[in-house]
Amino acid sequence: MPPDYKYTGIENANNIIQEKLLTPSKLETVDTAFYTYIDEAYNSSVDTQEGFKKIPVLWLSAERSHQIKNNPELRDKDGNLRYPIITISRKTVTKDPTFKGSFQAHFFSGPGPRRVNVPIARRINQKKTSEFANADAARKSGPSKSVGLGDPNKKRSNKKVVYQTYYAPLPTYVKVIYEVKFVTNYQTQMNDLITPYLTRTGQINTFFINADGHRYETFIQGDFSYDNNTDSLGEDIREFSTTIGFNVLGYLMGEGQNDEQPSFSVVENFVEVKIPRERVMVGDINELIKKSFYRE
Repeated sequence: MPPDYKYTGIENANNIIQEKLLTPSKLETVDTAFYTYIDEAYNSSVDTQEGFKKIPVLWLSAERSHQIKNNPELRDKDGNLRYPIITISRKTVTKDPTFKGSFQAHFFSGPGPRRVNVPIARRINQKKTSEFANADAARKSGPSKSVGLGDPNKKRSNKKVVYQTYYAPLPTYVKVIYEVKFVTNYQTQMNDLITPYLTRTGQINTFFINADGHRYETFIQGDFSYDNNTDSLGEDIREFSTTIGFNVLGYLMGEGQNDEQPSFSVVENFVEVKIPRERVMVGDINELIKKSFYRE
């Protein structure tokens, strides 16, 4: 099972603006989004001998010893799984150029920390913007006996706004194929489990999953494969098994822990251009006149 994830946000007093913690999209992020959607959005429940209850969802990549210790109620005294149960497994990851999202063209990465980046967010740097505004107000308001050189709080329009632009690496699209397997002891339980997967998306076979602020488009494969042992007259426990395939259009950002460059970069725009020069040498100030450099 993928590790839990949490949204980290800061809300203002009016509950209008909310800032999200920026995290890169990884394979683990796609796994978390898919597992969470199957477990929480569908919330599959059926009638059992213990009443109407939610069916447990297992991620098959975990070791059997860990599952036995972490969820002992999933198995009987002989170590066999208790049915009904739902399992999820990631089958393949394919980098298919024909299966991609909105970024169609390829850009070669350049040197430096910014690489090939895409702007994803922008906000105003309040501190630096106010410093420019106060400096201009103090300079243009003129001298004042009470304040000194000028009033930095004088109201005036400010065109020197400093923006912070957040850049993320260019996403690389991958097709991730998952299989969700349902195993029950009764046909009625199987019918109740797979019916939402047939009807919830309506006449289309696509929906969206989310994790850590990222959204991935998911496609349900139209054919549901059945593997039942009801035709056998052996002594095996009767079980009904159905497997549903899902294709997820995921994307990866950066190279994970092996990446030598930062996952995100922040760039500020320039609002003023100054060219320094020696004013005495070019004759702007007459150094022979008293009080040329100072003001009373």
